[in-house]
Amino acid sequence: METHLFQLQYAMDTFYFLVCGALVMWMAAGFAMLEAGLVRAKNTVEILTKNVGLFSVACTMYLICGYQIMYGGGFFLNGIMEVDTAAILGDFATREDGFEGSSIYSGASDFFFQVVFVATAMSIVSGAVAERMKLWAFLAFAVVMTSFIYPMEGSWTWGGNDVFGLYNLGDLGFSDFAGSGIVHLAGATAALAAVLLLGPRHGKYGPNGQVNAIPGANLPLATLGTFILWMGWFGFNGGSVLKLGDIASAHSVALAFLNTNAAAAGGALAALITSRLIFGKADLTMLLNGALAGLVVITAEAVSPTPLQATIFGALGGVLVVFSILTLDRLKIDDPVGAISVHGSCGILGLLLVPVTNADASLLGQIVGALTIFAWVFAVSLIVWSILKAVMGIRVSKEDEYEGVDRVECGIDAYPEFSRD
Repeated sequence: METHLFQLQYAMDTFYFLVCGALVMWMAAGFAMLEAGLVRAKNTVEILTKNVGLFSVACTMYLICGYQIMYGGGFFLNGIMEVDTAAILGDFATREDGFEGSSIYSGASDFFFQVVFVATAMSIVSGAVAERMKLWAFLAFAVVMTSFIYPMEGSWTWGGNDVFGLYNLGDLGFSDFAGSGIVHLAGATAALAAVLLLGPRHGKYGPNGQVNAIPGANLPLATLGTFILWMGWFGFNGGSVLKLGDIASAHSVALAFLNTNAAAAGGALAALITSRLIFGKADLTMLLNGALAGLVVITAEAVSPTPLQATIFGALGGVLVVFSILTLDRLKIDDPVGAISVHGSCGILGLLLVPVTNADASLLGQIVGALTIFAWVFAVSLIVWSILKAVMGIRVSKEDEYEGVDRVECGIDAYPEFSRD
C-alpha cells in the first residue's frame, strides 16, 4: 500500500513541477509583451526577437553545461532521460520517514523547472539595454550568462557549494526561497554592467541634466505583459516549494500563491500612491513596475510571512522602485523599462527582509549573499561586455538608433501600416 502511495506522490510532485515550470515559461511572454509595450514602435520587432532568442539560448546552454555546473547533473551525465524505478523504490524502502520525506520528482522535471529560471534572469537584461544594443552582441552575452555566469552563482546558493572554497553561504544563514537574489538581482546586475558600457539612448538626457521622457509605444501591451508576469509568478514561487504530495507541502504551496498575490497588489498600490504624491498624477508605468517590485520582494521568502506581512513587504518594494527609477535617471543610467530598479533594488530589499519572518536566516548571511551575487555577476559581466564591445561592438550607430533597430537588425516593422517610408 505504501509503495502505491509513494508512486502516486512521485507522479503528483513531478506533474506539479512541470505545471509550475510551464507557468514560469509563460513569464517569457510577459517579459516580451512588457518590453514591447515600453519601447518605441520602431524597436518592437528587435525586442521580441531578443526575447525568443534568449529563451532558446538559455534552454540550449543550460542543457549543455549550465545544469552540470550548478547542480552537478545534466542530461548527458546523469542519465536523466531514463528512470531507474528499482533504485527509487529501493531508496523509499530504506527511508524511515516513508513518503513524507524529501521532495521526490523526475530529474527531467527538475531540469525543466530550473531552466526556465535561467531564462528569466536573462530576460531582465533585455529590457534594460533596449533600443540601442546590437542584437547579436546581446545573444552572444546570453550564451555566457546562461551557461556560466548564472550557473556559477547558483551553485554557491541553491547548489550548496562553497564560494571559491572560501565560505558557504548556507552556513552564514543565507536564504533565498525562489530567487530574489539568485535570479532577479543577478539579471539586474548583468544589465547594470551592460548599461554602464552602453550609455543612454540619444536624447534621453539634456545638456543641463534634465531627463527627457521617451514614452513607450503600447501601454495596453505593457499592461498585458504585467498581468502575464503576475500569473506566471505563481509558478515561480509556488513551484519553489518543490513538492505537493503531502498536507504540509500543499499548505505551503497555497500560502506561496496567496502571499505572491498579496505582495503584488501591495506593491502596485504603493507605487500608484507614491507616484501620485510625487508627480501629481497616476503613473501607469510606475503602477506596473510597482506590482512587479512586490513580486520580486516576496520571491525571497514566500511561505513564512503572513498575508498581511506579504502585502507590507510588497508595498515597501512599490515605494522603493519609484525612488530607484528616479535615482537612476538622475545618475543618467538609462533603463527603458525600469528592470534594474524592479529586479535589482527590490531583489536586495527582498533578501534583507527574509530574517524578519524566517528565523533560520541571518541579516549577515543575507548581506554577504547579496554582495557575493552582485560582485560575481557584475565583474564577469563587465569583462564579457567589454570583450564584446572591443570585438564586435555592442551599440548600434546614432543613425541606426534614429532609424530604429527593427529595420537595421531585423529588416521589418512591427506596425507597417503606421511606419514612415
